[in-house]
Amino acid sequence: MEHPFSPEACPPDLQPMMEQNRIPEKVSHIHLIATCGSAMGALAAMLAELGYRVTGSDQHVYPPMSTFLASRNIPVSIGFSEANLNSSVDLVVVGNTVSRDNPEAEAVRKRKLNFCSMPQAINHFIAAGKQRIVVTGTHGKTTTSALIAWILHAAGLAPSFVIGGILNDFNGNCRLGAGSHIVLEGDEYDTAYFDKGPKFFHYPPHAAVLTAVEFDHADIYRDLAHVKAAFSRFVSAMAPDSHLVAAAADASVSEVLAGSRCQVLRYGFGSADWGIGTVTVSPPWTEFVARRNGREHGTFRTRLMGEHNLANVLAALAVADHVGIPAADAAAALERFSGVRRRQQVRGLKRGITVMDDFAHHPTAVRETLRAVRPFYPAGRLIAVFEPRTNSSMRRVFQDVYPTAFDEADLICIRQPSLLSKIPEAERFSSEKLVKDLCSRGKEARFFEETGSIVDFVAAEAREGDLVLVMSNGGFDNIHERLLEAL
Repeated sequence: MEHPFSPEACPPDLQPMMEQNRIPEKVSHIHLIATCGSAMGALAAMLAELGYRVTGSDQHVYPPMSTFLASRNIPVSIGFSEANLNSSVDLVVVGNTVSRDNPEAEAVRKRKLNFCSMPQAINHFIAAGKQRIVVTGTHGKTTTSALIAWILHAAGLAPSFVIGGILNDFNGNCRLGAGSHIVLEGDEYDTAYFDKGPKFFHYPPHAAVLTAVEFDHADIYRDLAHVKAAFSRFVSAMAPDSHLVAAAADASVSEVLAGSRCQVLRYGFGSADWGIGTVTVSPPWTEFVARRNGREHGTFRTRLMGEHNLANVLAALAVADHVGIPAADAAAALERFSGVRRRQQVRGLKRGITVMDDFAHHPTAVRETLRAVRPFYPAGRLIAVFEPRTNSSMRRVFQDVYPTAFDEADLICIRQPSLLSKIPEAERFSSEKLVKDLCSRGKEARFFEETGSIVDFVAAEAREGDLVLVMSNGGFDNIHERLLEAL
């Protein structure tokens, strides 16, 4: 199967193997390498639901994914070995985390087995014949995708979806629906070791959302220009009869749109095709007026916090309107939307102290998340706990940007990155320097070498009415439960 948009994305020395990068007409047994990631596990479950024989393998097999796959009768081998690829395998799906020297990847090349990437498999098996709604952008992809999927579902359109977070309303991140639409979170990260193009290149959209374009993924992209080039290629490849809902206030988005042939609608605060009028915050609700082409489209309420989430909601409303969902139905669905795990998720309340979990890691996301929650917890202090863990946040590319991202916090706890050894020494981010820079801005900030010390400090320091906002894209050593127990 050819790469839809980026055939040159394969490293030159691997190009001879690309003859096997195809999905044969007859497929019965599909094996997934590195099947315990959230997206690969979702794909495995959907393939099994479609009636394929599915097997998998991974280096680390543990709950909840191990039990989830077991409940779907999907056997998973522990560890990677050529022996996991038996003679009945018709197709191998290679996960993004799989390196070229993985024993099973090497066996695929040696035995000339048919293989594909996860996005290729999703596009071929899950999205085939459906109208793809693809949500892209540096920020807000998961929440916006979830909102669209939920509104379509509540309207009776029975969408399919594959999203990068767990939707509380479905208790999962994927669904096979009988309807004609599929909602896909379009990730700009690379596809596989043999395909260095973004995943979203594999999803030709009927409609798409572009939330923002900023520099991120420093292990993949050289600079902002490199990021913009990827998004520009996605947008320019969209068909003339497709629709793109794009953020209005983002200058980089405007640059990306320069080569577009599709029908574009801009959204956001201020002047736009889709705009936001009066906003009223009355915790736990935020009520706002949505405006379409300068005229009132409707009044909506959401439990999501912050201006960035209002923008996400507005983009979802624009897509809902495009597929024919009345404003009143979208409003009713929005009020029932219960969010996405790890996005402003309250993990517990002890001694009047709220512990919240959020996926924020990019400086913009950290700043907007802190701004968002502040009005909803006015009684106490906002204690920010941050773990730099992504490839970008562990590099010094944002060293001078992070200090301003924490302005809304009253007390800031910064952890030493636990995976810092993976980054070349000359490129490493310094948590200690961030703390010094925060203190020089008049903020109360502390540096911690390990998680246990943060738990002890916050448990002793926090008082009734405080909000402890924990920000990391990883498990952070189960800090949320440990902190609640300590409190």
